[in-house]
Amino acid sequence: MRDYVVFTNKRVIAVNVQGVTGKKKDFTSLPYAKVQAFSVETAGHLDLDSELDLWFSGLGMVRFEFTGGSDIVQIGKLIGMYIL
Repeated sequence: MRDYVVFTNKRVIAVNVQGVTGKKKDFTSLPYAKVQAFSVETAGHLDLDSELDLWFSGLGMVRFEFTGGSDIVQIGKLIGMYIL
């Protein structure tokens, strides 16, 4: 639950917090220019998490999971605007 994702106007930055203290972090930069397709799955009644799948050329699929309170539809609209 310490990991997070940052959406900029040019790329997605995934931050993976590692270790017990959380001092070590892994940053992954994924440019929108390499996105070939994406998929959004909203939260439901039993499944409270929403998901965003991005397919990158040369990398494959990357999945991000969000809590039920996240506006995944708005995130999907923004990604669609940046990759098209």
